[in-house]
Amino acid sequence: MRKLLAPLTLALASLALPALAQPESARATFAGGCFWCMEEAYDEIEGVKATTSGYIGGEEANPSYEQVSRGKTRHAEAVEVEYDPGTVDYATLLEAFWHNIDPFARDRQFCDSGAQYRSAIFYHDEKQKQLAEKTKAEREEQLGREIVTEIEPAGRFWKAEEYHQDYYKKNPVRYRFYKAGCGREERLEEIWGTQAGLPGSK
Repeated sequence: MRKLLAPLTLALASLALPALAQPESARATFAGGCFWCMEEAYDEIEGVKATTSGYIGGEEANPSYEQVSRGKTRHAEAVEVEYDPGTVDYATLLEAFWHNIDPFARDRQFCDSGAQYRSAIFYHDEKQKQLAEKTKAEREEQLGREIVTEIEPAGRFWKAEEYHQDYYKKNPVRYRFYKAGCGREERLEEIWGTQAGLPGSK
């Protein structure tokens, strides 16, 4: 009887193996000021499957852009990144995050002021938290200054209104005018030099 069960046990074990494989999708959430700009930066990374502009870190349920922009809900404009961990890892997404923000600006980014434009990493598990803290410490050592970017657990993410999604594609002229007028690229180059905007937000 045991001899008959052995092949069956092996067959069942082999069927269970795919469950241990790397997931096809994972999530990362970053706040770096205007979510239009952060969406553009992450869309250019190979392995990123989708980006969504939205709101996170606040108290109001299903907030509107008008509510968030008034700074009353404590939400931050953020981008949720769906990515293929078999193609791009979380460390690469963190690298893109740092090179697309001003890490010294508290409750603002570039020309946008208020807590809704704060920079923050919203982690989804302990590994993301540890990597975020590690890279923050490395950037502080590299730049020789305190970094005010927050690291928080990811709470409920609320998708922004449809007109905000892929705004840089839908309204390229207005978007470029906003981005240039905000001085985003100049400030990034001032902080990060040739690494500014990597792996590609220009």
